[in-house]
Amino acid sequence: MNKIVSFIKSLTWKQIVCSAIVVSCLALWVGLTVFATVKKNGLLDQMAAKRWSEENNVAQISCFFTESTEIDKNRIRTFENDLDKVLLEASITAPNENARLWADAYSASGKITLSSGKTSLTDVTAVGIGGDFFLFHPVRLLDGAYFSGNDLMHDKVIIDEEAAWQLFGSNDVVGMEVKIGGIPHYIAGVIKREDGRFAEAAGLNKTVVYVSCETLEEFGVTEGIDSYEIVMPNPVKNFAYNSVKEKFGMDENHMWVVENSARFGWKGLFTVVSEFGLRSMNNRAIRYPYWENVARGWEDVLAVVLILQILCLLTPSVIFLAAVVAAWRRKQWTWKDVGHFLVECKDRMVEKARGEKNKWKHF
Repeated sequence: MNKIVSFIKSLTWKQIVCSAIVVSCLALWVGLTVFATVKKNGLLDQMAAKRWSEENNVAQISCFFTESTEIDKNRIRTFENDLDKVLLEASITAPNENARLWADAYSASGKITLSSGKTSLTDVTAVGIGGDFFLFHPVRLLDGAYFSGNDLMHDKVIIDEEAAWQLFGSNDVVGMEVKIGGIPHYIAGVIKREDGRFAEAAGLNKTVVYVSCETLEEFGVTEGIDSYEIVMPNPVKNFAYNSVKEKFGMDENHMWVVENSARFGWKGLFTVVSEFGLRSMNNRAIRYPYWENVARGWEDVLAVVLILQILCLLTPSVIFLAAVVAAWRRKQWTWKDVGHFLVECKDRMVEKARGEKNKWKHF
């Protein structure tokens, strides 16, 4: 303890200030890293690849279509068949006959009216779902279960807690009937809407219901399918991204493709930084769904965090380099001293290894 106190007293004010800056920068870097990691892992809509496989050999890809682009289930089925051929040509096969190589989903945004007895919700925000939608968007269930867009019957609905209270005066409503366009549908689950500044700005500040695409198209108001998502093998970088883009066969004026599983890596965030100011200029007639708007908001935040992280590491590096140069100029060390130091380190490691070996030779 006395040695530590003596060492601190021997430091100049300049050395103390520089040391404090270095420690503060490293502590801030750790805090920013923890913050970024927690936020990334909390964006469940962007983590389908991790849920699909623990290995780093799959990718989650999202496609968003302009209002003028006509996408229907037949177009998606054609794409799926073409994708199977691509995987077969690349010799990518399932580990067993019951395993799936990929899973996909599509959705449409719109408005719909639900009624229960004398109570009705008019023109509420609706998401029409197809495929394994809730694999990609595991909204928080308070009660009930998800349904699949592949179900034979299209009469299931998931509503949020607010809608449940407005329609039934309770949130214990799983299995109860609501009518959409005069046709009975049944509550499959009740969810709690995501909260937070970005979520509310993206449209989750009001009631949202989930129905099948067929229900929304028949009884609601919608411009049609506006997003498609897939999680699939990605044996080499950009394989999944390029395959999806090529097989849909549309240019960027009609379809915007995002690799969700890579967007929050340092390369993806550097792209956001390089497009600063330009991201606000959207010349494509694309209306992003709420989960994509939330993700884009966090992209901007995490890009700023990345810059701060770099500065937090760069500042101590500059201070250390300046200290080394200053010591060199004062001739407190020479390259010969560095050589002696490295040789001494090597000798110590050899001696330590020899000691460990001798310790066990009599056993």
